[in-house]
Amino acid sequence: MPIHDLTAAPEARTHLPVVIIGAGQAGMSASWHLCQAGVEHVVLERNTRFHAWKNQRWDSFCLVTPNWQCRLPGFPYSGDDPGGFMLKDEIVEYVEAFAESFDAPLREGVTVSRVARDAAGRIEVDTDGGLWSADHVIVASGGYDRPITPPFAAGLDPSITQLHTRDYTGPNDIPEGRCLVVGTGQSGVQLMEDLHIAGRDVSLAVGPAPRSPRQYRGRDATDWLHAMGYYDITIDQTPDPKATEAKTNHYMSGRDGGHEIDLRRFAKDGLPLYGSVTGMDGTLISFAPDLEKNLDDADKSYVGIREMIDAYIAREGIDAPVEPPFEKVWRPATEITEIDAAEEGITSVLWCIGFRPDYSWLQLDCLDPTGRPVHRRGVCENPGVYFLGLSWLNTWGSGRFLSVGEDAEYVTGVISERLDKHGRDRRYG
Repeated sequence: MPIHDLTAAPEARTHLPVVIIGAGQAGMSASWHLCQAGVEHVVLERNTRFHAWKNQRWDSFCLVTPNWQCRLPGFPYSGDDPGGFMLKDEIVEYVEAFAESFDAPLREGVTVSRVARDAAGRIEVDTDGGLWSADHVIVASGGYDRPITPPFAAGLDPSITQLHTRDYTGPNDIPEGRCLVVGTGQSGVQLMEDLHIAGRDVSLAVGPAPRSPRQYRGRDATDWLHAMGYYDITIDQTPDPKATEAKTNHYMSGRDGGHEIDLRRFAKDGLPLYGSVTGMDGTLISFAPDLEKNLDDADKSYVGIREMIDAYIAREGIDAPVEPPFEKVWRPATEITEIDAAEEGITSVLWCIGFRPDYSWLQLDCLDPTGRPVHRRGVCENPGVYFLGLSWLNTWGSGRFLSVGEDAEYVTGVISERLDKHGRDRRYG
């Protein structure tokens, strides 16, 4: 069967075996595998491919995981610094080179407005470029559609600038005066450090995110975890899959060759730390009395990873340098539960508390009551519906360069088998 002319109007070729929604690393990985399998498909992208990498990262952004973990399909990292951490522009070069390594049937600038079943049971994909239909739809649109800010943020004095991670490209985006960074996931601590390095006045509201060592006993902690088989653990093998899926990533940094981030050291050097933000009223900002607990819990995860590595080294009889035990270099003298932003010189708040996906256009029975996708390894019970690129879709690396290609291989393999079962007349090649 000949390949459809992807330059023609969609109305002229309304049906394809597979439609992929989203051209980030997940969607493009799925396209690579479908191209290899000879399955006709199209990738629909509302912006341009890899838009988030190009336009939604700050200037000093770099990978937190080492370059060797970049393993897109047929395109593993081949540079001369596998243990380094690619900068933003280098990441864009990597993903663009991957895209150029094959001929994806990609249509950019196409926004999907509705996905639903028609009367015949086929899946309709309605877009601003026309109506499509498919036997199989892969949702690879990511989970970063809606920046999260709490409702009480509306109560903050309007003279105080509020920004979200997505708004930040560098210190020049922040008004003069002190910036309160809210959130201690990977983005929060890195943006706090970015401002601190630039000599800006910054404080941090510390949430419950865990942290990780960077280098430990002669190797990057992620190298040890890989050797230990941690990245092969599937979500079904974890004690509480729902809790695992909802976990915040451990914070550390790949900046300047990579280093760990101990917030206690910043506090010891004079950077103000507070607990979780609980309210805003005019210039008053209130905090939960959980700063010490959050610091302790982060350190517990940090020490736990070290202990896992220690146990592995001992079990395998590996000759590795011994490091001194972890010590807490600072503790809060008291829990501050309210400040006056005006008195503290706070002129801006930078929200770094995550994003929510927007599946309002997805009118298929594949979401739970909270709007989260229901699937097993990306395959939904609703026939013909699949997800890719989600955190812990199958393993820790599912939402990352490490394992997104493996997930795409599995999902597209299921699709290929189902197409084979119904005959190969929907294929090309």
